[in-house]
Amino acid sequence: MARGNGNLKKLRVDQVGALRAPASLRQLFEKQGKGDVSEEAFIVAREQAIAGIIRKQEEIGIPVVTDGELRRRNFQDSFNAAVHGFSRQRPKGPGENVSAQPWIRTQSAGPRRWPVSEKLSLQHNVPLEEFRLSAAVASNPVKVTLLSADRIADQFDDTGTVYRDVEEFVADVIAIERAMISELVAAGCRYVQIDAPGYTSYVDDVSLEEMRSRGEDPEKRLARSIAADNAVIDGFEGVVFGLHVCRGGARTLDPATGKVAPQWHREGYYDAIAEQLFSELRHDRLLLEYDSERAGGFAPLRFVPKDKVAVLGLVTTKSPDIESSDALRRRIDEAARYLPIEYLALSPQCGFGGYRKIAIEDDLQWRKFEVILETAHAIWGS
Repeated sequence: MARGNGNLKKLRVDQVGALRAPASLRQLFEKQGKGDVSEEAFIVAREQAIAGIIRKQEEIGIPVVTDGELRRRNFQDSFNAAVHGFSRQRPKGPGENVSAQPWIRTQSAGPRRWPVSEKLSLQHNVPLEEFRLSAAVASNPVKVTLLSADRIADQFDDTGTVYRDVEEFVADVIAIERAMISELVAAGCRYVQIDAPGYTSYVDDVSLEEMRSRGEDPEKRLARSIAADNAVIDGFEGVVFGLHVCRGGARTLDPATGKVAPQWHREGYYDAIAEQLFSELRHDRLLLEYDSERAGGFAPLRFVPKDKVAVLGLVTTKSPDIESSDALRRRIDEAARYLPIEYLALSPQCGFGGYRKIAIEDDLQWRKFEVILETAHAIWGS
């Protein structure tokens, strides 16, 4: 069972999303999908692999551990697999096809929405089950992830037959997520990360045009989203909340080298929304992607209040190349020009791919974490 949590708010090392499933588990995952391995047999193997992954995190010194989201088919399952009231047959749209070329944006998944068929209701608290299973084998504190209200509102389609308007829909989302968090807190969870890939849409020209074409006002929607994400976490004393801002986890293979190469769903610097987003969100830790030029510079960090920690996602999960500790230290020194070093931390930029067919291998994942830990120790000490 997990021991004392310490000061989770000030952790200098963090992780963000999915960890890479070991090759043997990925093979079983594919076989199970084809019906060649039973669900029961896969679950036994999966739980053994997760226990090993948790041990590995603790052995190398990661201060807060996760199950690598390997109990999920998709990071959105924290909500989608927990809630009743929508059709699980998502209509196809422009986001269905992903380009095979590296270093270019993929199509937005925005138009491919889940149709709402009745009022949403919580049927099964997926993150609670994940937390309990992980805490039973972990010594370090266990972190879980939930989906942001903004992302949920963007993924569901209600034409007005079930909900009066989007505000009524979002109110139900807030109530459901608060119920999920209440149960997590009662079970002993003290670190909850909110995955909020939707916020980068407010700096991306293509996404902004999609909003306007649907008759949405981006400024009003951004304000509603911040208010909703704040309402989800309001009043939970003794719990650390992080929020991850993401540009998408797509990857491909570089045809010239055969190596894993990055793709992304959105472009745009934080500058346009930083003052509003960083100052108004009430989350303790802002997990920000900074692994490529698409994030822009560090100047927006000046808007991070001194009661928060900005976790810099400087280590990419989309390339097998291992960053050097010296280079990471130089970038953190640059960031410290805008936000003092005591309010900074270090992490990978996003998840490492879970069961994806295209992702860097798990041995490279652990090497990247070792560099992160080495760099953090050199800057902040143990």
